[in-house]
Amino acid sequence: MKVACVGGGPAGLYLSILLKRQDPSHDITVYERDPEGSTYGWGVTYWRGLFDRLHEEDPESARALDAASVRWRDGVAHVGDLTTRHRGDEGHGIGRHRLLELLAARARALGVRLEYAREVTAGDLPGDTDLVVAADGVRSALRDRHAAHFGTRLTAGRNHYVWLGTTQVFDAFTFAFVETGHGWIWCYGYGYGPDRSTCVIECAPETWTGLGLDRSSEADGRALLEKLFAPVLDGHPLLGRPGGSPWQTFRTLTNRSWHHGNLVLLGDAAHTTHYSIGAGTTLALEDAIALATAVREHPGSLPEALARYETERKAALLPVQSAARYSAQWYENLPRYIHLPPERMFALLGQRHSPLLPHIPPQVYYRLDRAAGQLDSLRRFKRWLGPKVARTVHARTLTGRD
Repeated sequence: MKVACVGGGPAGLYLSILLKRQDPSHDITVYERDPEGSTYGWGVTYWRGLFDRLHEEDPESARALDAASVRWRDGVAHVGDLTTRHRGDEGHGIGRHRLLELLAARARALGVRLEYAREVTAGDLPGDTDLVVAADGVRSALRDRHAAHFGTRLTAGRNHYVWLGTTQVFDAFTFAFVETGHGWIWCYGYGYGPDRSTCVIECAPETWTGLGLDRSSEADGRALLEKLFAPVLDGHPLLGRPGGSPWQTFRTLTNRSWHHGNLVLLGDAAHTTHYSIGAGTTLALEDAIALATAVREHPGSLPEALARYETERKAALLPVQSAARYSAQWYENLPRYIHLPPERMFALLGQRHSPLLPHIPPQVYYRLDRAAGQLDSLRRFKRWLGPKVARTVHARTLTGRD
């Protein structure tokens, strides 16, 4: 099979690795519009479950990924002058640049052609291609060529955020909430190398404009943020990317259909989930696994393979998309939770994916959750009620009802 994968991010590279391992006779080329090594971004996160899955699919790349990653088990929340720490699941961080280096090296070793600084559009795809993979991100040109068929929908979030780096190395997944005269501003920080961490900073629109971040230069804005988060940065600077680090509002992307003829969507071209659940890279790699598996199990029938891939991944994404939606809403409604005692606020931060939480007073939910941890019957009732509430809220959203 001749495969053209447009987009050299984690999804496209990992798919090329899996397809080539399944059948070395596949003719696979990955096209990336940017020069090699010019990737933007800081660190990405993944969790133990993904690593175990990667080890099953391709042990060699999994070992390289594991060796280049940092780990943490604790979560720390700083709320003003108060701090609380909790033990959690094992998390991993790796620089996006390093992740792409490792995947590119593995793909090349298997015989995949990588063409960098090569922008491919729908009008100049290589001829006689059996499968075209649109792994070209949220602004996918290949997808937009058939936007009516795919049913692409973008929904803008409310809060503003900026993605930065820092030389402060966090030893835990770190949250810091700072109150200003214009409202709260907060950061998520996590290590991804021996001397670097990612630091995502978020705030409500009124805080963003009140602090003047909407009109500050990139350097002045970073200086203000360094001052606000000085206690957790401990004298270390915040780092922007070349050309500046723009403030954004997160856009949730969905598609009604994921394939059209021999063209299939992968990763951010197919879907996005709010960064606060740290699932973007995991979902992209899981897409690649599912697509490669479908191709392997439906030899000679590409339409069946693409239909299976779409059905399987859409179903797998439903709970993740729900969790991401509620997570984003938790931060958008931060004043509802921020004045709780820190250990309770942090506990509800960990429960922010729950569809029940927005409908129950926070203190009541906290007590119910603690009780559910000790009573099997209450825990079962909570698991039963949560999806029912989620379905009801989702149905009302679709029909425009409040």
